[in-house]
Amino acid sequence: MSVTDAHPWQAGPAAAAAPDPRETMRRLPGLLQSPLTVFTGKPLAGQTPFGWSPTYHLVAAVAAMIAGAAVGATGWALGSWFLFLLLPGWAVTLHGMRNLRMMVYHQCSHRNMYRKRTLDAVIGRATSSLLVIQNFERYSREHVSDHHAAHHMTLRDPTVQAFLVSLDLHPGMTRRQMWSRVLAKLGSPRFHFAFAYARTRSFWNKSATSEKVTSVALYGAAAAATIATGTWDALLVIWFVPLIPLFQISNTLRLCVKHTFPPAGTEVRRGREYFASLTNAIFIGEPAPDRALPAGRRTLAWARWSLRMLFVHAPSRYLVLTGDTVVHDYHHRAPSSRTWADYLFARQQDADAGHPGWPPYHEVWGLVPAINYVFDSLAAADAEEYDVTRLRSVSKRELFAAFDD
Repeated sequence: MSVTDAHPWQAGPAAAAAPDPRETMRRLPGLLQSPLTVFTGKPLAGQTPFGWSPTYHLVAAVAAMIAGAAVGATGWALGSWFLFLLLPGWAVTLHGMRNLRMMVYHQCSHRNMYRKRTLDAVIGRATSSLLVIQNFERYSREHVSDHHAAHHMTLRDPTVQAFLVSLDLHPGMTRRQMWSRVLAKLGSPRFHFAFAYARTRSFWNKSATSEKVTSVALYGAAAAATIATGTWDALLVIWFVPLIPLFQISNTLRLCVKHTFPPAGTEVRRGREYFASLTNAIFIGEPAPDRALPAGRRTLAWARWSLRMLFVHAPSRYLVLTGDTVVHDYHHRAPSSRTWADYLFARQQDADAGHPGWPPYHEVWGLVPAINYVFDSLAAADAEEYDVTRLRSVSKRELFAAFDD
């Protein structure tokens, strides 16, 4: 089912009538099909699952952070033109950080990483200490009680609060106004300072002693070592650039595609039909060129397709929609799924099985179209229901705390 069939604010022909973009890539060599599945977030029909495990995701995230820091340190040490290595170093480090946050930490909060309460809590607390995000116990409690279940996409939901307070976006605004406001904030030092302060405060406030000790020990030791060796500037550039501004940019863009708002006048606010309508998959990429094109136009079309996949869609997938965020709709249908680690195939298998007990899945292709879709839903939402002045009467969460996605 297309998202265009799900909500009245979305105009245009149903995407279901168009060919599945992923299936148009089937004509590419078999060697590329597994990478394309990871890239797009959608498997081919009948494709064999990868068999990923929770340990795979944990190790891969940590390895990416180490590898990215190593690449950045190499560029910093060599200097001159080698400073360009900071760019891939930041990208790989950020990718690891976001996967650690969006998959490992998130699953730990549901006690679903290894399904062992103590182990999941240890990993969750270590993650919050390293990334300086909302402390594990509070995040776990608020995420499950206010983001899932009855309060999903109400004023009590941290996602809604982030839109209304942190991004200052509201019903009735145009898509252009929303884009302008978000882009202005992403480029604002004041926004990033407030965001970083809120992260630190939400981490420290009522966090476990072990979280505080771990964080102070990690960053205290790193600061002492780099100050003693005169390399403190390297620490700031190599680690803190991806940890603070880049992490926060990725966080904000991810927030903007996370969930849609119910249209004004929606009477039924319960049941699987309603909750499924608030989340959709965001697949990355676009249809491969039509093989029926004349040779010259087909060559140009493939060149354009390749360039867009590499320089438009790849950064979206690698830096913003990392890990299982592309199929977040499956998580909201099965938050305690034992097959979450093989997320791409878990969703596809559920869809192929007829999504038992649930309505059809929805999907959007591309980061920008997905953001537009969410912005349009907010524009059409009930202004009275999402009146920011009512926030204090339903929630005691402090400003910006909701931004820990």
